Amino acid sequence: MVSIICTLRDHTDELSSCAFSPSLLATCSADKTLRVYNTADFSELPFSPLSGHGYGVHCCCFSSCGSFLLSCSTDGSVIVWSSGTGEVVAVLQHPSRSPLRVCALALDSSLVLAGACDGTVALWDFPSKTLRRCSSVSEASVVACCFSPCGQFVVTGCTNGDLKLWDVDISLLHAEKDAHDLGVTCCSAASQLEVDGCCVEFRLASCGQDSQLKIWIVSQPCIMTLLHTLTSHSAPVLSCAFSSDGDLVVSGSVDKSVTIYDAFHSVIHTLHVSAALPAPCRYVTAVALSPTKPWIATGSMDRTVNVWRIGDGDSRTALPGCFSQTKGRKLPGHSRLLVADWSEQDVQTWLREEGLEELVGNFKANNIDGPELSYLNKETAAELGIESVGLRGRLLRKIEALKAEQSGSEAPDEFLCPITRELMKDPVIAADGYSYERESIESWIRGKNKTSPMTNLPLQTTLLTPNRSLKMAITRWKTSQ
Repeated sequence: MVSIICTLRDHTDELSSCAFSPSLLATCSADKTLRVYNTADFSELPFSPLSGHGYGVHCCCFSSCGSFLLSCSTDGSVIVWSSGTGEVVAVLQHPSRSPLRVCALALDSSLVLAGACDGTVALWDFPSKTLRRCSSVSEASVVACCFSPCGQFVVTGCTNGDLKLWDVDISLLHAEKDAHDLGVTCCSAASQLEVDGCCVEFRLASCGQDSQLKIWIVSQPCIMTLLHTLTSHSAPVLSCAFSSDGDLVVSGSVDKSVTIYDAFHSVIHTLHVSAALPAPCRYVTAVALSPTKPWIATGSMDRTVNVWRIGDGDSRTALPGCFSQTKGRKLPGHSRLLVADWSEQDVQTWLREEGLEELVGNFKANNIDGPELSYLNKETAAELGIESVGLRGRLLRKIEALKAEQSGSEAPDEFLCPITRELMKDPVIAADGYSYERESIESWIRGKNKTSPMTNLPLQTTLLTPNRSLKMAITRWKTSQ
């Protein structure tokens, strides 16, 4: 079920972090360097290693498009690298030069956040590379941070065990005291927003010295609710990450194991262990999942990086819900047909392959074939009797991924409604300056929710202005596909 693809042994000190882009794998280490590999054959790129930091490198991450690689270090700086050339694009210095333990980049690449040992976080505007603010968020070291999917909220975790939710002005919205006994070690947000009527929420994973992995629901108005506590590890959990489709959570521990959890095991989001990876030689300090392939990278204190394949590369043997956007997979029979040509049986086969077996009965009863599948949306999915918001969201994401896979391209992020994450048909600009699908934002406002879905600040007016230029751009893009 899980097999090793390769082992990389180029670092000279323990691994601290690893990250995937669609085509690259980056690793960083206490040896002060980053190394970058081509995922086609895991050969190291000519400009690697990157040696701009003066002390150990604690964290690295790619921009969502993969054009930039960011790293932070004990030297108090975040370095922005060109992932194509290895050149330094910018050096973002913490105002007090405090050692930086973690860094994160918003999904839309608008903001960079870094957590420091002095209990502060520094926030930069990424396009201009200018410091927006540096604020104290804890009396303890900030060792974990991430952005919400919409990029308007940040989560921080500290060595005193607290998890805190902030807006992008670093104003406190919610504090979860002692979320992890003895300290938080990592946190990771799923990249999807879930919509339940007028409520928008996202899932957050956190892990800590208490040997636990916890899954939280963060919802409007800024409420953090513990969904599940996972206790499969027998020692501190040092790293956790969601898959790109949000269906899997992976964690690495001092107990030398890496565990994969199925985040959609049931309609009430109860998680369970799907598989456990073979144990590396020493503590697992870092985990990362590829956004395009069924791969996991793990870094260890033994100075090695292991890359694992889940399944045998065929979606029929991969874990349920795993990496549904992987290119080049082989589906039996109907894979050679366009979705519009699928029969009812083809659709039911596809549901089973995507881990959506519980929906087969609904689809069969409603005679859903390929054309009907293509036109499914949030409302029509609800009419099929799919009561679970999470299950409906998962189904719609997989349909969009399927259509994108068959067209060979995915819609640019700015063409997707921030509320539903679906391609917009009638984009409008709200008072917060963001564009939304008209029907979605109108439904949001009708629910007596007069705050911005993106900023959580009050909307000064409910007036919506058609975004004609964006609509034309979407139309041109659809024509090109």
